[in-house]
Amino acid sequence: MMRRREFITALGGAAAAWPLAARAQQPGPPVIGFLGSASPDLWADRLSAFRRGLSDTGYVEGRNVTIEYRWAEGQNDRLLALADELVRRQVAVIAVLGGTAGALAAKQATTTIPIVLFSAGDPVNLGLVASLNHPGGNITGVSDLSAELGPKRLELLNELVPTTTTIALMVNPANPAIAETQSRELQAAARTLGLELRILHASTERDFDTVFATLAQLGAGALVIGLDGFFTNRMEQLAALTVRHAVPTVYANREFAAAGGLISYGGSRTDAYRQVGVYIGRILKGEKPADLPVQQATKVELFINLKTAKALGLTVPPTLLVTANEVIE
Repeated sequence: MMRRREFITALGGAAAAWPLAARAQQPGPPVIGFLGSASPDLWADRLSAFRRGLSDTGYVEGRNVTIEYRWAEGQNDRLLALADELVRRQVAVIAVLGGTAGALAAKQATTTIPIVLFSAGDPVNLGLVASLNHPGGNITGVSDLSAELGPKRLELLNELVPTTTTIALMVNPANPAIAETQSRELQAAARTLGLELRILHASTERDFDTVFATLAQLGAGALVIGLDGFFTNRMEQLAALTVRHAVPTVYANREFAAAGGLISYGGSRTDAYRQVGVYIGRILKGEKPADLPVQQATKVELFINLKTAKALGLTVPPTLLVTANEVIE
């Protein structure tokens, strides 16, 4: 028989073990790693959309889920180190909202932690997933139409500046997968429109002044800014340069037109970020990224800065004004 003292000792040990067992059975809220290429003040609307998507699946930050944020502050060379930090933190899933560079960094950092990305380019061509319907591996996400809309942006710019025969395209050579694809597609579109397209390179802020100086030398009457996270993180600076140099310019994101750029045309980022939040929630509930098809966002938005158009002496066709999601005056 167990002696009284041994029984009490055993009982005390069991009591001490119960809280540990309870904690093991009731872990804290799951942790989401968030990898962003810019800074939170620039992405307020997108963050709200992301959290809305999480909420749609029953997850609310600070209540039943925790989010670890890592921001590259526009410095793409920091993305891999930040992705590695999230992997060491052993997050449950990583949301990558840093464009192509962020997605490639996360893919390099882990092959086991689920990754939900937002990609403006084709994630299959970029080597991120095996196919849109069957991603395979640990990556899925949302692909918007912004990269595919490059020829349409050129067409819109030609409609706004019909007298010019030469238009420039600015791309980031440090992101060759995107730069080469956009250059090839817009060259083909320019030939169809009877335009000459000149390719200009910028991979640092110092290059911007060179690009705008070169525009005048080439006699380019307008500029298409190629889709790139480096440019996205500097939209206000680029918009100011287009106004200062009086260059009609188009980019993909609304913020560009809001900051003074002439026109923005691209996929809806807020809609895409909400969908990323939904996928994160579904993975936290047990679904696997390999089984979740890459969603293709279909909502496209057009923004026109009428004040800038007037300053440039341009007349915006009524058909564009009617179809615009927003006319900024």
